Amino acid sequence: MDIDKLKFAVSCSSNMNRSMEAHSFMQKRGFIIESYGSGNQVKLPGTAIDKPNCYEFGKATYEYIYNDLKAKDAAYYTQNGLLNMLDRNRRIKPAPQKFQHEDQEFDVIICLEERVYDQVVDHLHTKPSTSGNPAHVINIDIEDNPEEATIGAWFVCELCGKLEECDDLDNEIDEILADFEAKNQKRNILHTICFY
Repeated sequence: MDIDKLKFAVSCSSNMNRSMEAHSFMQKRGFIIESYGSGNQVKLPGTAIDKPNCYEFGKATYEYIYNDLKAKDAAYYTQNGLLNMLDRNRRIKPAPQKFQHEDQEFDVIICLEERVYDQVVDHLHTKPSTSGNPAHVINIDIEDNPEEATIGAWFVCELCGKLEECDDLDNEIDEILADFEAKNQKRNILHTICFY
């Protein structure tokens, strides 16, 4: 492994759509990448707006969720794209992972909505200190639908490429983010440094 390569994490709420699209996109381009959810549970739309499908992080695999939804209503979940999304996910990794359950360290953590950013920053600020290594936590708002997830994955990959190319991440990141934000003004770019 190239020691100059940055370790990236990307997180949405359920580790299903946005973070997995970015994970797939970045993995194919050779980035060191892991993906996570930060919510209380894995939540997917159901056949009625008030009846979501909920699964527990750490217990449900993508395979299990795929088979569960297929058994509930294969036609509906094929039509709305969930079975296709789960098929992609199970080819990348076995199961959704919760960021707060992991102890891996990352150089850069990309959050895909402000609520997720707040949860990740809160977790890093409240957990006991271990190594003292810095982690740059960045928010880029990506709407939670398949089209935006694909567009968002491209934005995330472009930004991570610029971060990986820089000689001194800690001193160059603000300028890189300012340039990126100028080109993507609707993306609510936030940045903070946390420590492990």
